[in-house]
Amino acid sequence: MSGNDTKADREHGSRNRNAAVLCLAVVGGMVGMAYAAVPLYQMFCQVTGYGGTTQRVEQYSDTILDRKITVRFDANTNGVPWEFKPVQREVSMRIGETMQISYMSRNLADRATSGTATFNVSPPQAGAYFNKVECFCFTEQELQPGQSYDMPVVFFVDPAIVKVPELKDLKTITLSYTFFPLEKKAPVAAAPKINANQNDNLGG
Repeated sequence: MSGNDTKADREHGSRNRNAAVLCLAVVGGMVGMAYAAVPLYQMFCQVTGYGGTTQRVEQYSDTILDRKITVRFDANTNGVPWEFKPVQREVSMRIGETMQISYMSRNLADRATSGTATFNVSPPQAGAYFNKVECFCFTEQELQPGQSYDMPVVFFVDPAIVKVPELKDLKTITLSYTFFPLEKKAPVAAAPKINANQNDNLGG
């Protein structure tokens, strides 16, 4: 009887281990999918303007309407030790007109720190018509201790916005940025060196 019990115990333990491995694989797969979903979601937002995500373009508008719109600027930080604010709080510009404004950032820490900015506009529907030609948010930023940096943004509002029923009477758009700390990857550990004696041992 004890032999049968031992075999049953082994089979039961094997099933438990298989179940645990399967659970870990499922959890790992879910985590991997979650990380993969972030860049895919960002790509979707940038293409469609969903959630107030602005558009990135490489050319200026060739149409400027005789109608003005006010663009306000908002600045936030989340975990990065910086002072971050717009140089001017708002501008009044014609729809289709290219405008350059700046944000100012200053590192308040006693060490070099890096950050990356997320961005959106409100109302969210306007994101598909808010086009940025140049922006500090396109790249990662690093500031030395106490360093201040002027960060330009070049943008225009697509004239097609006036053809959208929900936006045709829009008077104000708010452009908002939030800086997050950029975690640096740990360096890859160097392979241990093998001395002559170790080689001899391995060979012999």
